[in-house]
Amino acid sequence: MRMRSSGSAAEEEGVDSDSNADVITSSNEAGGSSKSDESTSKTESRNLQTTARPSTTQPTSHELDRRKSTDKKASTARIRRPSNTNWKLTESRNGHLEKNRPADLDIISVPSKEAIAADKMPDSRPNARRSRLRSPWSCSPLTLVTTLLGMLSLTSILHSFVSRQLDTKGCRMSYMRPSFAKLTDFDTEHTRFASKYSVYLYREGMVDEDTKVKGVPVLFIPGNAGSYKQVRPIAAEGATYFHDVLRHDQAAIAAGARNLDFFTVDFNEDITAFHGQTLLDQAEYLNEAIAYILSLYHDPRRSERDPDLPDPTSVIILGHSMGGIVARTMLVMPNYQSNSINTIITMSAPHARPPVSFDAEIVRTYKQINDYWRQAYSQKWANNNPLWHVTLISIAGGGLDTVVPSDYASLESLVPDTHGFTVFTSSVPNVWTGMDHQAILWCDQFRKVVVRSLYDVIDVNRPAQTKPRADRMRVFKKWYLTGMENTAEKTLSEKEPTTLLTLEENSNSIIAQGERLTLRKFGQNHKPRAHLLPIPPQGTPGGKRFTLLTDQKLDKSGDSGKLEVLFCSVFPLHPGQSATLFSMSMDLSGDSLGSTRLACKNAASDVIVLPASTRTTKKPFYLDEEEELVPFSYLQYDLEDILDHQFVAIVDKAVDPTPGWVIAEFNDNVRSHRVRSLSLRRLLAFGMGIKLPPTRPMVTEVKIPSLHSSLLAYNLEMGGQTCGDDAQLFTPLLRQYISEPYESKYFVNVKQASINLHGVSPFMPPALKYKSIQDGLSLQFWTDPTCNSSVKISLKVDVPGSLGKLYMRYRTVFAAFPLLVVALVLRKQFRVYDETGIFMSFSESLDMCLRQSLPLVLGALTCLSVSLAQASAVPPYSSSTGFWGWGGNVTETQIDFTKNDLLVGSQDPFFWFMVPLIGLVCVGACVLVNYAALAITHLFSILYSFLSVKPAWLRNEDKRRAMSPAFAPSTPRRRILTTAMLLFLVSTVIPYQFAYLVACLVQIATCARALRFAREARSNTNYNFYNYVHSILILMLWILPINLPILVVWVHNLAVHWLTPFSSHHNVLSIMPFILLVETLTSGKMVPRVTSRLRHFTSVFFFCIAIYAAVYGVTYAYMLHYLVNFVAAWLVAIHSSTSTWTLSGLSTMFEGESTDIRKRGKTP
Repeated sequence: MRMRSSGSAAEEEGVDSDSNADVITSSNEAGGSSKSDESTSKTESRNLQTTARPSTTQPTSHELDRRKSTDKKASTARIRRPSNTNWKLTESRNGHLEKNRPADLDIISVPSKEAIAADKMPDSRPNARRSRLRSPWSCSPLTLVTTLLGMLSLTSILHSFVSRQLDTKGCRMSYMRPSFAKLTDFDTEHTRFASKYSVYLYREGMVDEDTKVKGVPVLFIPGNAGSYKQVRPIAAEGATYFHDVLRHDQAAIAAGARNLDFFTVDFNEDITAFHGQTLLDQAEYLNEAIAYILSLYHDPRRSERDPDLPDPTSVIILGHSMGGIVARTMLVMPNYQSNSINTIITMSAPHARPPVSFDAEIVRTYKQINDYWRQAYSQKWANNNPLWHVTLISIAGGGLDTVVPSDYASLESLVPDTHGFTVFTSSVPNVWTGMDHQAILWCDQFRKVVVRSLYDVIDVNRPAQTKPRADRMRVFKKWYLTGMENTAEKTLSEKEPTTLLTLEENSNSIIAQGERLTLRKFGQNHKPRAHLLPIPPQGTPGGKRFTLLTDQKLDKSGDSGKLEVLFCSVFPLHPGQSATLFSMSMDLSGDSLGSTRLACKNAASDVIVLPASTRTTKKPFYLDEEEELVPFSYLQYDLEDILDHQFVAIVDKAVDPTPGWVIAEFNDNVRSHRVRSLSLRRLLAFGMGIKLPPTRPMVTEVKIPSLHSSLLAYNLEMGGQTCGDDAQLFTPLLRQYISEPYESKYFVNVKQASINLHGVSPFMPPALKYKSIQDGLSLQFWTDPTCNSSVKISLKVDVPGSLGKLYMRYRTVFAAFPLLVVALVLRKQFRVYDETGIFMSFSESLDMCLRQSLPLVLGALTCLSVSLAQASAVPPYSSSTGFWGWGGNVTETQIDFTKNDLLVGSQDPFFWFMVPLIGLVCVGACVLVNYAALAITHLFSILYSFLSVKPAWLRNEDKRRAMSPAFAPSTPRRRILTTAMLLFLVSTVIPYQFAYLVACLVQIATCARALRFAREARSNTNYNFYNYVHSILILMLWILPINLPILVVWVHNLAVHWLTPFSSHHNVLSIMPFILLVETLTSGKMVPRVTSRLRHFTSVFFFCIAIYAAVYGVTYAYMLHYLVNFVAAWLVAIHSSTSTWTLSGLSTMFEGESTDIRKRGKTP
């Protein structure tokens, strides 16, 4: 006769099989059983724990007798008591629960050889299918194809990120001779963090080695895991520049320039990006450090400042990465000293949103800081704005920064343009290169700009040590912006005429109206000569603009170079007055009797430097081993800026023929500015073509408003131009730019260019000022207009290159979005288990989800994403003075700064495909993690089997089973004490993240043991349990990355001997359900089936986790731990529903173990 286990029989007959009722004995389908089988089953019943619920299959008379005999031998202390819970358990064949079954029974057991053989027999198609699907390694074709597509997409994204649309590195190396003086007096009397943090004063060797303070205090704040020594390049340049240049410049000294005293903070490389409390601790410490630093300047023993100068009341702040966020946090702290900070320069700092949202405290801190700054700048009156005197400059490295997305450095949502701005290093004059996260500190050409801008804003004659806010903003814009922005200020109108230009009366140097001036060589007349361009009158059709480009440096008044540009007005002077009214006189009249006198202003202060573009240049910058490139000089004036003048005088001052060229012209804005209004879809399908005609202005600008997304990259191709007989003065120069934030990139000698930008980005809060139409991408071309040949330009979307832009913007979704897949898989597993008693493998459940729930959920989320993107484009409503708007300004608009936090954060419906794409990649990631977990558990299972091999003389089957039960859990007393001890440590010493890591390790061990016995026993019950614990492990593994960063912070604090416990991560309730669930699973107990309506709660809970992970997971990832923690508590409640706890039963757990062993009886 054919023998099979009861579990297999139930499955074959299609009856709802309760896994908890899988009695590991063999029975005949007709009802008979052998005596040896009955004897074996009785032995197993005494020595192995079985489940609490009977099978729904029809028991035979022999089986009933066997159960009765087993029940009689069970201890009376373990007789099942009726539960007072409302769980509806699976009924027996007469519709009632057996009350005399053992209560504390294990479901993992080892059947007899006959039962194993019967369970293995593939005598029917349902059994064959069950055997195939039982393997956790099984992978359906649909799952395989989906995984391959997901991994192909991920590989394409990563390959594009590392190989396409890459910015060129152009930083030159910096050198220094550093020395640091620790401020040892700043001890525990001043701050409670003195044992953890410290402050140093930087001094440059062989330049300034005196440790007394003597200048203007500047405080450097390192970033996440940063070192105080990172201040070296900038501080060394500051000391060297003052020592070599400024101290010899009496005008600068009189204007308030002094040496910069650079202080730097040693945070012991604290990790601030992951832990909000650490960020707050640093801000508190720095406020105390500033108070101490300022006190040094009051102490004559520590200061060498001129006693006539006022004592400093504020400190300039330089912040790198998260140090910039700490700097802004300082102004929010209770111990902030008013007006002690008025200038903040941050480099690669994520102002707009936290880099990761794994910690609730850092998300809360970011919200508090940003709300404070927004509220301050929304005040109507300056007296009500505590930040009115503060200027904040945010500098971003661009695409080379792969640590912090440069989009996050934007201040558009925080600070108005009157108090700060965001600029990219590729825009900064004479820098013109992107930088990675660390290079922004040591890049030689950039540190020079930072230091010179600092020396330009300081004024030791004022207590604040800096110039007024408006002057500071003007200085920063001069040093960091290109000068071609709409907000750029021209200084020409503010100047007085300083040069008297005298020309011949009948000079032929006046260029006709509308003509272009082109000089191909200087000094051809062997004497200075002025070329005059008449300025068109106001109201000229087309809107005129003056542009000039040359490869020479423009002279200031009194310089002896080759070229000087003056804006002149006719000024009839009487004899003898020139010496008193003008500082410079330039007489080019020669020996002629008649002359024309012009009062002129020098335009050198408004010059814009552009990277040189010649046939030999390849990049806008030069490296250490390369020849220095002299930049082009460019002037650009709107007609309104120069209407007070009649002529533009281009003075060739060379007396001998020398190489060089200059082009100057007045052109129409209509001809030089174009707006191409085409959609992204049309650009993607057909591209865009531009043709510059032969007769064109020197500068042509094309604006494409639809190109504003940072997720797309483009390829530009520019055709060559033929210049005929005359040599080409310069090769085409391209500048791509967006106006908010200020990002410009230059391409010299351009034939092909890779265009990418940091415009509208996912998850970014909206700007303070609403813009109905995005400015979009602008392309500015400088081409040689003397060639008289047309130029063709084509622009196409670079689809492979655009894939790489997804990595930096969406890499954090892998901390949340995969939980959508895992939660739906677990939801399907529990639903099938509650209905059939079979707990499917993770792979089988994933296959079913791919056919049903996942496509529906992703489709619904895609529709939601499109709806959110459309809502994001709706303008904010204006607040009224009515009932709801009583506290607001009439002109104030209520902006929802969180409207882009949801789902994929897209603000453009064009990117509807992001949800399916991310879902596809996450499915592939979940499959890989599943198989990685399987590989790990199989490896540990093999090791566990190897270590638990019994001696050769214990080969008797019954004796082996008696000595080696499937699960040998520790006693309940030991488990309770272990759990209580762990929870006590969580509440006092260790963060709950450490306990979570321990729980994950224990769960891996449980999976390994469950796999071992499932492979040995090959019963459905054991496979059900293994699939269950494995799926719980997968869920816990996806939550682990959310907890690991906090754990890293805690370990780091231990390493620096900072033993102060975390104040925010000792919540016992945040880990207790996980610990209880894992401890329960170590005993080998399968979760009971819930057949009442309460089973729908499990489904709803997992579905809520899935939706939350997709919609809110990226912005509030820390909440996923609490949600899964709640589900763990729910599973613990289900587990405990089949157990009855009484005081007497609890007291028996703490009796001696020997007594407990005696009560179990002996093996017959």
